[in-house]
Parts: sequence; C-alpha cells; structure tokens
Amino acid sequence: MKSSCESSDREDCRDDAAAFNLKFVAIASILISGIVGVAIPLIGKHRRFLKTDGSLFVATKAFAAGVILATGFVHMLSGGSEALDNPCLPEFPWSKFPFPGFFAMVASLLTLLLDFVGTQYYERKQGLTRATEEQGRVRSVDEDSDSGIVPVLEIKDRNVKVFGEEEGGGMHIVGMHAHAAHHRHNHPHGQHACEGHVKEAGHEHGQGLGHGHSHGFSDGDEESGVRHVVVSQVLELGIVSHSIIIGISLGVSHSPCTIRPLIAALSFHQFFEGFALGGCISQAQFKTQSATLMACFFALTTPVGISIGTAAASVYNPNSPGALIVEGILDSMSAGILVYMALVDLIAADFLSKRMSCNFRLQVVSYLMLFLGAGLMSLLAIWA
Repeated sequence: MKSSCESSDREDCRDDAAAFNLKFVAIASILISGIVGVAIPLIGKHRRFLKTDGSLFVATKAFAAGVILATGFVHMLSGGSEALDNPCLPEFPWSKFPFPGFFAMVASLLTLLLDFVGTQYYERKQGLTRATEEQGRVRSVDEDSDSGIVPVLEIKDRNVKVFGEEEGGGMHIVGMHAHAAHHRHNHPHGQHACEGHVKEAGHEHGQGLGHGHSHGFSDGDEESGVRHVVVSQVLELGIVSHSIIIGISLGVSHSPCTIRPLIAALSFHQFFEGFALGGCISQAQFKTQSATLMACFFALTTPVGISIGTAAASVYNPNSPGALIVEGILDSMSAGILVYMALVDLIAADFLSKRMSCNFRLQVVSYLMLFLGAGLMSLLAIWA
C-alpha cells in the first residue's frame, strides 16, 4: 500500500504516448461541446422555437438540470468520498468523521448565503436606480407645476416590500419564485388562475392606496431578472470549481483506458451544463460582451484544467495525501454547490412556477426529461 501511495503509475493499460494524444482529443471534444452547449440558448433566443420562454427550452433545461443534479450526487460526491476515504490518508481525522457530506453541506449553505446576499445587492442597486428616476420625475413635475401644467400622477404604495417578504416580515427561500408565492393569496386558484395566466393582460390589484402593483412588465419582471443574474453567476461558480478538478484529473492520467470513457462522459456533461448555464445567462439579459465573457470562461475551464494536469503529469502524484485532501474537499464542495443550484435555482424555479402547473403536457415532458437527464448522467458513472 505504501508503494501505491508513493506512485501514481498504473501498470495496467499504461501508455504515455497514447494518453498524451488522447488528451488533445479530449481538449478539442470538451471545448467544442461546451461552446455549442452554452451558445445554443444565447443564439437561440432570437429564434422562435428556441426562445427561453418556449416549451422546448423548458424541457431541455429540465434535462440539463437532471444532468447537473446527477453530477453532484453521483460523480462529485462519490469522488470526494473516495479521495477522503483513501487509505493513503492518515487515520486521524479523515476516517473519524464523514467529511465529504460535511463539506457538501457547508458548500450548500454558503451557496444559499451567496444567493441571498447577491439577490439583496442587485435589488438595492435597482432600488437606487428607481429612486433616481423618481427624483427626476419629481423635478420634472415641479417644473411643469411652475409653468401651470399639473399632470395626473399614479400614486404608488409607500409600504413597498422587498423581494420575497411576507406580511409578517418573513422571507421565502431565495430562488423559489418568492414573488409568485407572496401574491398567491390574492390570485384566483385552480382552473381560473390558469385561465388568467393564459389570457395574461397584465392585470392590476386593487385601487388607490391599497395594492397598486401590476403584473405586466414591471416589478415581477425586474425581480425575475435579478434572480436570473444571481443564478447565472452562482451556477458558473459551481461549474468552474469542479471543472478544474475534473480537467486536472484527466490531464495527470497515463492510462488510455481511463481517458477514453472520460472524453465521452465529459463531453456529454459539458454540453448540457453549458446549455443550463447559457439559458440562465440568456434569461438574465446580460450585455453581449458580459454574456460572451461568461460563456468563454465556462467553455475554457475544463480544457485549461486538462492542460495544467498534462503539464504536471510527470511530477504530480494524485495519491499523495496533499492531493487527495485537496481533491476530496473540492469535489465534495462542488457537489454541494451543484446539488443546491440544480434543486433550488433550476428545478424548483421552473417546476413550481404557474406556467408549469397550468400546462399538463409540459409537466409530463419536463419530468420525463429531468429523470432521463439524471438517469443517463448516473449511468455514465459505470465507465467514468
């Protein structure tokens, strides 16, 4: 066992020359898959059948969410457990406590905190922008008043609630369409609610000082935009954190038998992760330059990791205690981030929406795609 911990060489199926060539194939395949996956939603938003509010996009995004969920649970968490339970590590403390699950839990809670803080930051930023616009309108009204023209102004509710706030001041879970949940008691339920959703004319609640809130293109869309901005950035953080580790793991391998199945698995995985991320970026409506930078950063991460691993293959020992600890912690934390993002910001956000509940066919197709994506990605664990 000591000799196996001191050497990373696998005598079975070891071929340095063939492995080196396969790494270039892996870089090209994974790079193309990532670019195509992330580009489809960004380019497709200008095509009718690929728009982010279309049923095809929702169903494909459900499949991608299943892929990400299986990546977290089946691939990353098990990889973290394998590394931190390795006999090459000292018995204390690594065999005395379930560290993989602990690090995954910590990462999920930190992601929730980051999600919440990011949402609050962007909402306050938008609030300041609105306040500046209101001040500009007030100045304009004052000038018109001086000239004898008094326009009729819409009276706003001064008691404005922040995103997700209930009457008692409580907050809904970030990412669960808190806006819809908060106003659900004021909407009709069942078939009438779905009819109102289909007809959709931007109805308004109440009159006067009661509840001057419209569901057209205003507060709801702004809150949804804030959520998409935060989700896309946090999702990219989670993807990047595990993509580097995956790339390095492939890059340091000397075995073609290990690399070949990894090429197929990672290309499949990268394509659908890119699709989910590209969809979030598209829904967030970033400027073209920002969207392009985020897409390129995602697409290049795993190939860069492979390049780093290839360069360090001669001196890097993945069975050394330091490498196992770093790999195990990062894999476990990546699993926590991916599971949180898949369940809260991708699956729950779409599957608990009014649109999904009002379209039975979309429900059936989306659930099938979700289970299919999770199942296929889990199945790949047999080979990679």
